Amino acid sequence: MVPTLPMTIPTQPLTTPLPVSTPSGTPSPAAPSTEPAPAEVCKSRPLDLIFIIDSSRSVRPAEFEKVKVFLSDMVNSLEIGQDVTRVGLVNYASTVNIEFRLNTYHNKAQLKQAFSRIDPLSTGTMTGLAIKTAMEQAFTEGSGARPQSKNIGKVAIIVTDGRPQDKVEDVSAAARASGIEIYAVGVDRADMKSLRLMASQPLDDHVFYVETYGVIEKLTSKFRETLCGLDACALGHDCEHICVNSNASYYCKCRVGYVLNPDKKTCSQSNGLDACALGHDCEHICVNSNASFYCKCRVGYVLNPDKKTCSQSNEEARSDVSEDACMCEAQIAFQKKVHHNIKEITSRHILSRHRRTVSRVNGILIRNDQIRTDLLQTVSILLYHMQGELSIRQYEALSNVTKRLQIGM
Repeated sequence: MVPTLPMTIPTQPLTTPLPVSTPSGTPSPAAPSTEPAPAEVCKSRPLDLIFIIDSSRSVRPAEFEKVKVFLSDMVNSLEIGQDVTRVGLVNYASTVNIEFRLNTYHNKAQLKQAFSRIDPLSTGTMTGLAIKTAMEQAFTEGSGARPQSKNIGKVAIIVTDGRPQDKVEDVSAAARASGIEIYAVGVDRADMKSLRLMASQPLDDHVFYVETYGVIEKLTSKFRETLCGLDACALGHDCEHICVNSNASYYCKCRVGYVLNPDKKTCSQSNGLDACALGHDCEHICVNSNASFYCKCRVGYVLNPDKKTCSQSNEEARSDVSEDACMCEAQIAFQKKVHHNIKEITSRHILSRHRRTVSRVNGILIRNDQIRTDLLQTVSILLYHMQGELSIRQYEALSNVTKRLQIGM
């Protein structure tokens, strides 16, 4: 079986740009590959992007400057920001240095200035160590990578011109298994076998080769196609409701409560839509109505002016009052009687001074049967109806009084 060769970028500039598909089906010339994509039609998917750059001795100073130009062109072609694409950079030779992390810079100007300040490390090509460092230190939440629950793509772009001096196969496999998509860019004398061991599948889309650093910037257009798609909806569409970008084209969707007609462009109201099931804010009852809903209240309640909450109806409230009227009058009369009795007992020190109360009651028992009977009735009422309001000492005092009153009868 003949192995698939990686994409090779020619050393001569492209003379005829490839056509780009438009919604109308009419091809239009693409922008020159060296220019960044127009911001109004290029929408890159949000990424956590780490550049892993070989700066070993084989990379001459002038060539390293070309790498910086390539990095700046790449940033120009992407939407950079805390909520879109974040960029970090790992510089390596025999040692590895994280020049800046995903949460260090959040705009293009800062990133370009950071690129310009990077110096080559000069010796060795420890590519495997660089991948390991990126996976374990650069692609972490502490360094600015977003959690997996956010479903943000993690991408590593490796640029090297030599053969790795350490093993890359296992560490690359581990990085890919952790969710990192790896692109391998080889320059000049780069080892093609190592590039293929590092890159993600399919290799045709993830392995690139250029003959010299002098033309590496031409890769920008290829990465733009991969990481940044055309906003076909912004170029013009004929959707009645919603246009959705899909690769270099688009398709139409309808708003909630509507269905797409056979022409795939216009929308009609859906009669079978369960709007209540989609979510409502009715306090009692939700009622479907065409593609929407309205609120109702249960029996005995009326809908408030907000058309969502319910209050008890006046008829129901009046009925409750009439049923409880006799009970309320009797309860008020009883409470008045109890309060009067409490005042009398308090004035005789029955609640506050237990022993003195018993002595005085015993004296009264001997002389006056009527007083004894009234006191027994009052104390009994208090014990029965006010247990929860009396302290333990008060309750015991009244109980003892009751016993002595009963003995004297």
